Amino acid sequence: MDQLHNQSFQQIIASYTGKLLRDHFGKGPESVVVSTGSTFITIYLRNFMTPTEKILLEQHQEGLVMETRDKLMLAVMPEILQYLQDMSSVSMEECYYDWDLEQKTGMIMIISREPVCHAHFISTEYNCRKEIEAELNRISAHVQKAPCTTDSYEMNPRTLLVVRNGVLLPMEQEMIRLGQGDTLKRVKRKLEKEYVLKSHILEELLPTRISDCFIDWNYTLDKSILVLALNPHR
Repeated sequence: MDQLHNQSFQQIIASYTGKLLRDHFGKGPESVVVSTGSTFITIYLRNFMTPTEKILLEQHQEGLVMETRDKLMLAVMPEILQYLQDMSSVSMEECYYDWDLEQKTGMIMIISREPVCHAHFISTEYNCRKEIEAELNRISAHVQKAPCTTDSYEMNPRTLLVVRNGVLLPMEQEMIRLGQGDTLKRVKRKLEKEYVLKSHILEELLPTRISDCFIDWNYTLDKSILVLALNPHR
């Protein structure tokens, strides 16, 4: 923790994550932006695309790229969680991640058991919170089901994090039991992102336009994390 005298907690995490991804993928992101608040850590990756992945995408092999990334992240995530745990002395409970291959961006989302040290205050009473949550619940009902609970947090002016519990239908739970969870996730992601990015209501409620939308699920907990990356300019 002596590093904290010279570097911020967020900068240390960003540097470690960038190097770790470079070691596993062969190429790291151009930039890594870390935000912390209460029990949440978000790690936003920009310009993250390997030469091999670029070729595969040109050959319309998006599914193969996503499958390969999932396998690599099985090795990456335990290392990130252990590092964060060592850095903060707080147990890291949950991990989520998602990519936007077209924009070459990604988001890693982590939830700890207790508030993270050096975490900034995050607002639960930001402007139009209830209306934004209502619109996201409406969108969720189109794709899966309306969540049993929805809580959203303004991590910073450019990052809105939404935690949803109770989002799986009985049919979806059966698909997961039968080993079709990955397929289900791909379909749900595609549909929900389309609704979110095309929502005129969200466009009117949010202070700036949405530049990225990331979504992931924890099937065991029946929980979903959604992160909106906002552009500072309309």
